[in-house]
Amino acid sequence: MPSFQYDKVTLYYEEFGDGFPMLAFSPGGLTATIDWWQHRAAAIDVTKVFSDEYRVVVMDQRNAGGRSEGPISAVDNWDTYMRDHIALLDHLGIERCHLYGQCIGGPFVLSLLREQPERFPCAVLAQPIGRIGPLPETKHDSFLIWADLLKGRPDVSDDVIESIYQNLYGPGFGYCIDREFASLCQTPCVVLAGDDEVHPFEYAEELAGLLPDAIFIPKWKSGESLDAATARIRSFLREHTPAGSSK
Repeated sequence: MPSFQYDKVTLYYEEFGDGFPMLAFSPGGLTATIDWWQHRAAAIDVTKVFSDEYRVVVMDQRNAGGRSEGPISAVDNWDTYMRDHIALLDHLGIERCHLYGQCIGGPFVLSLLREQPERFPCAVLAQPIGRIGPLPETKHDSFLIWADLLKGRPDVSDDVIESIYQNLYGPGFGYCIDREFASLCQTPCVVLAGDDEVHPFEYAEELAGLLPDAIFIPKWKSGESLDAATARIRSFLREHTPAGSSK
């Protein structure tokens, strides 16, 4: 099985196709696994749509109910996941790659652009999670489902779960970035809008407006708009694929 270990973490991943690499993060909140690409929530299944032209790398996030596991502590935050993602790229010997993230994949992508911007020629953020306004009084069902998966673990308590929740979602806006970072980020991006409380249209629109080099696609999930968005993403990826490295 394609997995590896670093520190005390085991990460499971799969690869589809060849060509210039693309690291893609699935929807599904903290339960994001490879299987979510085939779920109806992923209108664009990158493992099928782009693997004819790119080496698409996907993974199970740690402790998501899939095949990746790691310790849990009250200090876990977006950087915890970012270290996993960098470790995966280093393990595979991938020096540069495109990024694609849907839902929770938005903060995963933005964390990497904040940490190692030179490594990523471009990025796609599909209905990224974010927030404009105060933290809701009740936790979203997807977080509660994830917390329920962890019941019985000796390293998990209610206090640990609450601390992780605040670390991840307390900051607001892009969760792992603020508006100042967005306005300074030089990585070309495509931002596809969300349409609900967890993936607010207003957040995606503002994010795209702040990013200096961004394409905003407000409608994309079905029918002709999905076909058009897919074609636009493909041309965007081609435009930013380093010369001589495409299939």
